[in-house]
Amino acid sequence: MSHNPIRPWRNIERRTSRQIRVGKVLVGGDAPISVQTMTNTLTTDVAATLDQIRRAAIAGADIVRVSTPDEESTRALREICAESPVPIAADTHFHSRRAIEAAEAGAACLRINPGNIGDAKRVAEVVRAARDHGCSIRIGVNAGSLEKHLLDKYGEPCPAAMVESGLDHIKLLQDADFHEYKISVKASDVFMAAAAYQQLAEATDAPIHLGITEAGGLISGTVKSAIGLGNLLWMGIGDTIRVSLSADPVEEVKVGFEILKSLGLRTRGVQIISCPSCARQGFDVIKTVEALEKRLEHIKTPISLSIIGCVVNGPGEALMTDIGFTGGGAGSGMVYLAGKQDHKLSNDRMIDHIVELVEARAAEIEARAEAAE
Repeated sequence: MSHNPIRPWRNIERRTSRQIRVGKVLVGGDAPISVQTMTNTLTTDVAATLDQIRRAAIAGADIVRVSTPDEESTRALREICAESPVPIAADTHFHSRRAIEAAEAGAACLRINPGNIGDAKRVAEVVRAARDHGCSIRIGVNAGSLEKHLLDKYGEPCPAAMVESGLDHIKLLQDADFHEYKISVKASDVFMAAAAYQQLAEATDAPIHLGITEAGGLISGTVKSAIGLGNLLWMGIGDTIRVSLSADPVEEVKVGFEILKSLGLRTRGVQIISCPSCARQGFDVIKTVEALEKRLEHIKTPISLSIIGCVVNGPGEALMTDIGFTGGGAGSGMVYLAGKQDHKLSNDRMIDHIVELVEARAAEIEARAEAAE
């Protein structure tokens, strides 16, 4: 909503964390909260994996994680890292050797799970490889794979056990004089994850990666992630996020950005404010919004657009958006620009005309930004 001032009650004070680098992406400190996803192709299928990475990058992914379960996958990773438009994080489990191979292959970050990567000696070997090849590390604690001694101590997975696991492995990295790390404490239970992240945020200044693991399908997983991640982000916790969905990774990126956009933490692309529609609507709101979402996917410049079916809330919403259309009946509606009535428009020309207006507005903003540089 670029023509409106920032209201103080909308500001989120982010937790202060150290800043690290994941390839070209800065994580933590005052860097924007980055959005991640993970490929679900066979890593050995280089072409399919790169295609998925590129689609995720177009959708806005800052970092993409790739699983490396075997030696064939780490061999394929070399070409993937070389061709990827975004930094690659290698997901390694059980075998420290896979993490070392991933570092050698060009991964920008190594995700290791403390509960199954091995003993301190193996962790030290991974740290040495990360340092030698300029990788960062994500300590990925998961409620479903905690160390046996912690389960024995606490009786079951719980926030305290997860945080203790994370801090133990932070100490291993710090003892090796390695500080390019971030950490996550994921659980599929929203309450457990949120409590663990709150405790972790107080216990370390490391950058924090947020996620509700195994969140579910597109709808259920989006809801769980929006609740869990949204509350933590609102509290200022989180430097990078992944929305874990049983869906196309591109959908994870879209949902991640929508969560950040709704909190004013990232601004990318067109934010459409639309009504759910009712008998008062002057045009088919649902079909119009579906069409506009598809037609405007290519816009990266932050622009707000209101699509409201009638005059009850339409003029008020249009006051707060860059471009707006409000249904008025009789086959036409009103176009608003920068919150003011500008011209009437017939419903049958609406979609094409709004796309033209948004594209023109984006070009204007981009030209102004280039001139300022």
